[in-house]
Amino acid sequence: MAKAYLQGVEISATQFLDIWHHYDNDGNGYIEGKELQNFIKELQQARKQAGLELTEAMKVFVEKYGQNADAQIGMVELVQILPTDENFLLFFRQQLKSCAEFMQAWRRYDADHSGYIEADELKSFLRDLLQKAKKSYDDKKLEEYTQTTLKMFDSNNDGKLCLAEMARLLPDQENFLLKFQNVKMPAKEFNNIFELYDQDGNGYMDENELDALLKDLCEKNKKVLDINNIATYKITIMALSDGGKLYRTELALVLCADEN
Repeated sequence: MAKAYLQGVEISATQFLDIWHHYDNDGNGYIEGKELQNFIKELQQARKQAGLELTEAMKVFVEKYGQNADAQIGMVELVQILPTDENFLLFFRQQLKSCAEFMQAWRRYDADHSGYIEADELKSFLRDLLQKAKKSYDDKKLEEYTQTTLKMFDSNNDGKLCLAEMARLLPDQENFLLKFQNVKMPAKEFNNIFELYDQDGNGYMDENELDALLKDLCEKNKKVLDINNIATYKITIMALSDGGKLYRTELALVLCADEN
């Protein structure tokens, strides 16, 4: 059925999800290697069978990835080339253009500060996003968008999104959280680190204390983190803070492997 959807002039959010899961065979969050080559081949076949030319975006995509056996794409790249219903996944990128803006939105919509965006909070987020983009919608469409987003990014099927899951809406090059996934630490180690760098013992980190922590993390994880990007890391993480006060629970979202 997913292959048939590729022939559509417009693809619904639910159909997009079916296409994604069909080609992301191993469920690792990417379409890559043979998966990507199969997708490109079947996209070309489907469009031809439907009597449709490849769009300009599709042509650029095929040229970029068609001969690259090692390439991989995420959902954001896929949604840019498929004629998705209202391109609801792109609203996120249009309205939140940086990782720092994403962090600010996270803090705003995680209303209960649980460390998760739950279904009702996600619905509020998408409603505001649709209104900001001046897109028309009804309750049925909003519910479809909410449930589809959950199905796309809720990797452990607990009915809510953690920070890392929701951050997959960002393109990889802007998503520094992907890099920090590789430096997350157990709760005990994280707590020891927090107490060490909270030098005045007031229960939160300010920008200078966070700066010192990030410099040491970059030195320790040179293959993953770029010390030249410390300013960006700091601005983005501080977007989670409460008026410049970065409490343990907020920093844990980024650095703790088992914060809950």
